[in-house]
Amino acid sequence: MRRWTVRAHLAGLVALAAATCARGERAPAAGPAVTDDAGRRVTLAAPARRVVSLLPSFTEILFAIGAGDRLVGRTTWCDYPPAALAVPSVGDGMPPNVEAVAARRPDLVVLYRSGPNVTAAEQLERLGVQTVLFDLNRLEELGPVARRLGVLTGRTAAGDSLARAMDSLASQPPIPGPRSLVFIVWDNPPIVIGAGSFLDRLAGLAGARNVFHDIATPSAQVSIETIAARNPDFIAVLADTAAPPRYADRPEWRVVPAVRQRRFLLLPGRLFGRPSPRSPEAVRELRRRLASTP
Repeated sequence: MRRWTVRAHLAGLVALAAATCARGERAPAAGPAVTDDAGRRVTLAAPARRVVSLLPSFTEILFAIGAGDRLVGRTTWCDYPPAALAVPSVGDGMPPNVEAVAARRPDLVVLYRSGPNVTAAEQLERLGVQTVLFDLNRLEELGPVARRLGVLTGRTAAGDSLARAMDSLASQPPIPGPRSLVFIVWDNPPIVIGAGSFLDRLAGLAGARNVFHDIATPSAQVSIETIAARNPDFIAVLADTAAPPRYADRPEWRVVPAVRQRRFLLLPGRLFGRPSPRSPEAVRELRRRLASTP
């Protein structure tokens, strides 16, 4: 008797489902979903309305696709566009202040995929806050990030449009040129930019050769003697001042001809310090500076 009752109940459910389909009704659709760069399937109940961005690049992308009004938290480094400065800061983001982020009551937190951020994402998830982790070191990664942020914020068309523009830029071949440079991002010990960084691609698109293009990682520690041996035409420095870097006057650095001759390219950090939708502008600016420097 009990078995017959269960069968009858199941038959009733099947009949109800069939009737629902016959009336053209559908079960509620799942919200936007993407696979992030940690390999996780991230599904939202609805497009994100309260977003915390923990990388300046992500902040720029969100504004570029028309989702800047969804931002309820940013890092202190998220300074572009100017409208981003009106968004409350949750700290420098390295590593994230989990309590400050959660206090903004986000329905999505966007993080750069790194060890500390993976841990922070796990902590936020335990608090019931949805997170997504993206890689963003190379120019080629801008398009995929823009596309997925467009999906998650309900700005799919705008995300796809920006992604196509970024993909087009990243697919352009380097422009052969006689000028060479080295990006020095730290001086003691010297740390230079390699082929794994978007700056390497910007240099190639602007017609310059990064003398450390053979380094596959975004950056690496090298010796001053190695820099001198590769003898770049220019020392590229991310700086928001017109003053040469302090190490230019240190005796050990004078073994590098470009340092001794004061051949510095002082590149504004707000434009060159991150891969962003303004990368085409960065290429044009670097090309202009190379052309105007004897």
